[in-house]
Amino acid sequence: MFIQRLQLANFKNYDELDTTFSNNVNCLVGNNGVGKTNLLDALYYLSFCKSYFNPVDSQNIRNDADYFAIHGQYSLDEPEDNDSVVTVSCTLQRGQSKKMKFNKKACSTLAEHIGRLPLVIVTPSDQSLILGGSDARRKFIDGIISQADRGYLQNLMSYQKALEQRNRLLKQFYENQYFEDDTIAIWDEQLVRYGQPIVDARRKFLEEFMPLFEQYYLLIHPDANVSEKPSITYLTQLEVDAAEFATQVADAHRRDAQLQYTSVGPHKDDLEFAIGQFAVKRFGSQGQQKTFLLALKLAQFEYIRAHLGTKPILLLDDIFDKLDMQRVRQLVLLVGSDRFGQVFITDTQPGRVESIFEQAPDMPHKIFTVENGGLRTEN
Repeated sequence: MFIQRLQLANFKNYDELDTTFSNNVNCLVGNNGVGKTNLLDALYYLSFCKSYFNPVDSQNIRNDADYFAIHGQYSLDEPEDNDSVVTVSCTLQRGQSKKMKFNKKACSTLAEHIGRLPLVIVTPSDQSLILGGSDARRKFIDGIISQADRGYLQNLMSYQKALEQRNRLLKQFYENQYFEDDTIAIWDEQLVRYGQPIVDARRKFLEEFMPLFEQYYLLIHPDANVSEKPSITYLTQLEVDAAEFATQVADAHRRDAQLQYTSVGPHKDDLEFAIGQFAVKRFGSQGQQKTFLLALKLAQFEYIRAHLGTKPILLLDDIFDKLDMQRVRQLVLLVGSDRFGQVFITDTQPGRVESIFEQAPDMPHKIFTVENGGLRTEN
């Protein structure tokens, strides 16, 4: 899958933009603050109906403009196959709801669009996967599975609604100093109904994901020794059996009433990242953490490719910091290989990527200089 053409109007620092891209590697070079990341965020919008960086849509409208518009023209198969070309649009008018269109037809829900244009993004803010709380890691695996399994996304949304209703009821019980088991049991049933498939899917996902992750970790860091073997452990309170899940939720009634929130369920799950016997969060160097993170994201790419039968677009935003030149070269050569499809890389140092391409003259690529909301093609 490739994006052939991108058009922007009043999006972040872009007044107007109309550009085409290489089907392989696209490098966006320029100083900090000129709009490199904003371009990647526009691509993310077209895949996920939202910004990766700012959840408040209206704040992504340029200055005092009344709207923003993002339009993309994609080839879902081979670039020369005109029958496979589709158009996607995301628009927002101040004071109105965001609108998504696929081939000029409005999406009835934003969720129906997820998975149509698979995409993987890597940014410096992804350090929260390793250093942040469990919610970042749950969001990571949920985002991967949801792109490949629409049923999982539906279960996730239904579970979240039930969780919100149950927590609201618990607050009411606490404020009014009473408790009704029969009433809360209605939402217990919903938690189990939608929560157990979530836990089952996460377990199954990690079984398939781990070999991919280990493979990419070694590709990025081929000199890793045996003691540096990376691992991911799924941490959950829940057993495999749904009946046990139901018992755990029921047994937590009184505790939840005091806490005023639901203490048992997949919304409390976490992932434990380690290299050898040591937690990456506490003991990993910055280079190890960066390598671990890149391996996670490239394994995400491989998992989605295998399940959807198409190569996701890969966005690498300012990811070379804390990596030595050897690993930078290995990474660029890897993502520029036939294993991957269309790739976007941002960097503040033009010479860094240019030197790599000089050593790989047969790798198709396009270099853009980004300057204050505009693009200039260098090749």
